Amino acid sequence: MLTNAPKGTKDVLPAQVYKWHFVEQAFAEICAKYGFQEIRTPVFEHTELFARGVGDTTDIVQKEMYTFQDYGKRSITLKPEGTSPVARAFVEHKAYADVQPSKYYYNTPCFRYEKPQSGRLRAFHQFGIEVFGTNDMIADAEVICLAYDFLQNLGIKNVELQINSVGCPECRQAHRKALRDFLRPKYDELCDTCKDRYERNPLRIMDCKSEICQELVKGAPLMIDFLCDDCRKAFDDLKQNLTSMGIAFTVNPGIVRGLDYYTKTAFEFVTTSIGAQGTVCGGGRYDHLMEELGGPPIPGVGFGLGIERLLLTMEANGIQIPEPDAVDVFIAVMGDKAKAFGLKLLRQLRQEGLRAEMDSMARNIKGQFKYANRIGAKKTVVIGENELAEQKVAIKDMETSTQTQVAMDDMIKELIK
Repeated sequence: MLTNAPKGTKDVLPAQVYKWHFVEQAFAEICAKYGFQEIRTPVFEHTELFARGVGDTTDIVQKEMYTFQDYGKRSITLKPEGTSPVARAFVEHKAYADVQPSKYYYNTPCFRYEKPQSGRLRAFHQFGIEVFGTNDMIADAEVICLAYDFLQNLGIKNVELQINSVGCPECRQAHRKALRDFLRPKYDELCDTCKDRYERNPLRIMDCKSEICQELVKGAPLMIDFLCDDCRKAFDDLKQNLTSMGIAFTVNPGIVRGLDYYTKTAFEFVTTSIGAQGTVCGGGRYDHLMEELGGPPIPGVGFGLGIERLLLTMEANGIQIPEPDAVDVFIAVMGDKAKAFGLKLLRQLRQEGLRAEMDSMARNIKGQFKYANRIGAKKTVVIGENELAEQKVAIKDMETSTQTQVAMDDMIKELIK
């Protein structure tokens, strides 16, 4: 049906959009305090960017991407996540030549073909931050702290920070062998996707959504037990940094995250307030992503946060987002001369920064007052032939129903006051 939005998409109507403005402004403000600058990347990218960056063993690349061929026979994909495009822009514009670290934030639409559920849509929106150029775990702690402070500032309380280390390519080799040995007797019971992962990236099996596979990996060797000295030290540094910042956390060895580019730090802010247990915010470190994309060996760390899921979490926490005042002044007119004067006044009030409205439906004066009340006008200015002749207008306070007479020369100053 032409009058139905596609499955997995959702309109944000004027009655709700103020909530989006609220969280968008809050996110931009805290990012500015932390020294992050906004970056905007295209809605679509070359498909290879995500195949190489996100990883061709992930569910995102294998099952969820919106990919098409354009008129130039190029394979194009609507971006399913925000990090790879920002990394691509960093490399393309040689931002690594600037003083490091580089700190970016974004607010972007993303697209994934997956089963719609509470807080998860096929066309969704994501906040995110990225720090490029440093291996120091201070950056990881700062990224986590920003997410923590953002959620706290919004009034969200029942969210738990869970952290893990997914190691590096070197220490993963021993874990990969141990995991394959553990799963070998169960190989035939794995889903087809995980049979492919068994050879290419067995760690991804730990993140499979299949209940059968989840049962099969119970008791499997954990990456955290195979960390090399460097990764172990990094994880210890992260825990110490978070403790120094006063941020409580739980170590969850089962956290893998859904993207192949993660190394060392992986973290999630988890809530149970939107139905099933869900991740409100997740991220981690990715020290080899730039090289995968053809750039220099620049490390990075960041997170992504779904706006739809965030708003659901706020609602479940009983957080009331203040509704903005709709209209400051409504101009009610009677007669053609009053209408001409009202149009002039309408523009003057708007130029002074007031939210002003005037009837455009040819309502009578009673209908105009009803309309002013329905749109939440705080004041109504009444202009008719008598008001024009006497150079005075009546200003009605719509909340108290009190009415005062004001000289036209003083009217704008009075309304602003």
